[in-house]
Amino acid sequence: MKDFAVVGKSLPRVDAPAKVRGEALYTDDLLLPHMVYGKIKRSPHAHAVIKKIRYDKALELPGVLAVITGDDAPQAYGIVPQAPTEYALAVGKVRYAGEGVAAVAAVDEETAEEALERIEVEYEVLPAVFDPVEALERQDVVIHAKAKNNMMYEGKQEFGDVDKAMAEADFVLERSFKTSYVNHAFLEPHSALAHFEANGFLTVYSSTQIPHYLHRTLSLVLDLPMNKIRVSVPMVGGGFGGKGEVASSELCAALLAQRTGHPVKVTYERSEVFAQHKGRHPCVMTMKIGVSQDGTIQAIDFDNILDGGAYGGWGIVVLFYTAAMIHLPYQVPNARFRGRRVYTNKPTTGAMRGLGGVQPRFAMESMLEDIAKELGMSPYDLRLKNAVESGYTTKSNVYVPHSEFKKCLQTAVERSGYREKQGKLPLGKGIGLAGGYYISGTAYTLYMSYKPHSSALIRVDTEGGIILYTGATDIGQGSNTVLPMIAAEELGVRADDIHIVSGDTQLTPFDLGSFASRVTYGAGQAVRMAAQGINKQLYEVAAVELGVRADQLICREGKIYSQYEPGPVLDFMAAVAKYIDAKGPLSAMGHYSPPRKGMKGVQGANIGQSPTFGFSAQVTEVDVDLETGKVKVLKVTEAGDCGQPINPMSVEGQVEGSIVMGMGQALFEEIKVSPDGRLLNASLHDYKIPTAVDIPEIDSTIVDSYDPTAPFGAKESGEGPIQPVIPAIANAICDAIGVRFLELPITPEKILQALKEKKER
Repeated sequence: MKDFAVVGKSLPRVDAPAKVRGEALYTDDLLLPHMVYGKIKRSPHAHAVIKKIRYDKALELPGVLAVITGDDAPQAYGIVPQAPTEYALAVGKVRYAGEGVAAVAAVDEETAEEALERIEVEYEVLPAVFDPVEALERQDVVIHAKAKNNMMYEGKQEFGDVDKAMAEADFVLERSFKTSYVNHAFLEPHSALAHFEANGFLTVYSSTQIPHYLHRTLSLVLDLPMNKIRVSVPMVGGGFGGKGEVASSELCAALLAQRTGHPVKVTYERSEVFAQHKGRHPCVMTMKIGVSQDGTIQAIDFDNILDGGAYGGWGIVVLFYTAAMIHLPYQVPNARFRGRRVYTNKPTTGAMRGLGGVQPRFAMESMLEDIAKELGMSPYDLRLKNAVESGYTTKSNVYVPHSEFKKCLQTAVERSGYREKQGKLPLGKGIGLAGGYYISGTAYTLYMSYKPHSSALIRVDTEGGIILYTGATDIGQGSNTVLPMIAAEELGVRADDIHIVSGDTQLTPFDLGSFASRVTYGAGQAVRMAAQGINKQLYEVAAVELGVRADQLICREGKIYSQYEPGPVLDFMAAVAKYIDAKGPLSAMGHYSPPRKGMKGVQGANIGQSPTFGFSAQVTEVDVDLETGKVKVLKVTEAGDCGQPINPMSVEGQVEGSIVMGMGQALFEEIKVSPDGRLLNASLHDYKIPTAVDIPEIDSTIVDSYDPTAPFGAKESGEGPIQPVIPAIANAICDAIGVRFLELPITPEKILQALKEKKER
């Protein structure tokens, strides 16, 4: 790691004081004059034709201003614009229990709720299906007319000769795995406030991760020019991917505001957050791995059925991300993938922290553990033998410019004492190892022709100071702190000298959004380029004042001087004043779009491409209560390659968050669905997530790393660390009781049943 003035220092987040004092404003905190409230009526049926909607009685209720249905917004949309399947409200039929069928605007929430009760909907109930494997076989259930056998999309990839490699391998292992239906469980529910001005200009305040995608969708659904719409993002109380798609709350708020002439706010109840869902895809996976006697991976054959729920969402993207995840962080010379993303009558699945990676990582890391044991090898040695290094190119044509994955494995193993403990602890106590990686600065965009992916503007004057404008949205990951730190390092000033304006489509330049670990790398590149543009202009004026050439100048701690010879020093803001006097306003733009390689003629070849990658290795220790089956995660030792950390304190928080979120899915998180499709635990009381008493001791290390392709060497740290969590826990449980679990979550009931069966054998 290199020595910088600002980068690499643990600085408090800029939004921390407001959050601690309760002064932070989230969307639901906002109030506008004459504002009214919107509520959405939801279907009790999982699959039904909408025969008729009667809402005259709702309109008769004093205080009710408007009612809308799907007929008022018949334009389909989707986060993948090439495959639009969703509507603001159901059109023609409902496809899951909880889907919105009508929305009302009223003077207060109580009146709006009463109005919903007065809306009468006549349904023709249809047969429904809730299991993706069954959905492929049910000819009597047609969820979408264009999706034969309820299959949204089938993807196939093959690189090398898998059959030949498997035949020649010394050992082949094949297993099937299932993962669970889980939700993000962010604290702030979806909320949107829409307001039409008298001139027809629409402003939408929303807790979204993707203001510019929302901007485009509002234009499409409301048939308004984009230059008549503004999307502004207040503080966001967590997203993790769940706010990475347009929500019906945003569209209904805008439609109701258009209809009533009043500002309209729509904020979800927690049950509606679960109905919106867009959480992690449950997967039914079959994986086959062939290896040579020394543990070298020869081939992987991966079949994956993804439960997509009722609509398209991020489905195609997640499908091919699961394919990409078998090519790293290990060298795989032959690989084959078949994936099917299937519709079911449940709330739609989508993007969730580490999208596309968590499910195949669970399968692959579990199998590598067992393969090593079959070969008489240490699971650590097998992983180290196959680990990728800098300069590696996968068979799918993904180039890895920089990797310290081996160093991650070595560090985690050494710090945890894994070699001394693995396979040697008493019954009920175990230790497990797993590795993982994730994209950083993804090269994929859903609007393929839109460039650049990220832009940044820096404006400097003697009144406002240094202002950074970026479309990147801070959803809790800390980008409003990290991006100013990048700007400050390049400009040579303090981080608190930079004022940031972010996430506003009217004020800030374009950015794809906060997803796929792209902000620090992509938006960071744009910010650094803009700062370099400021310096180039400023140094031309400062050079005259200091009597040296402009290319000799640098700025440190707000002072501009020659880096080669002693001499006079010019204050940064004094140089700004002289520049403005001589040339006028001082500003500069930066733009960044990642390179895209892909492979011609291969399905999904651009998905998984990334300018660089972050890596993580984890060792987890567990204690399994043999009487109750309860698993206690005692300690997690993590070592991560995030390149040069911009803000180490933020990296530590991201790692800890990933570990706790992954632990929840591993051990107890699962949305339960009734036989008629209703969600049975759609609340934070009934949907079990880790609490403070569950959190283990966490020892995280940022390994020494610097990626020369990245802004100040920095890579992702928010999604890579979740990849090894589940398999490390599963491997530790297997080490503790000698049972391999192939289905999530690994509950006490499953453990007790497995122990009983083991005893009976």
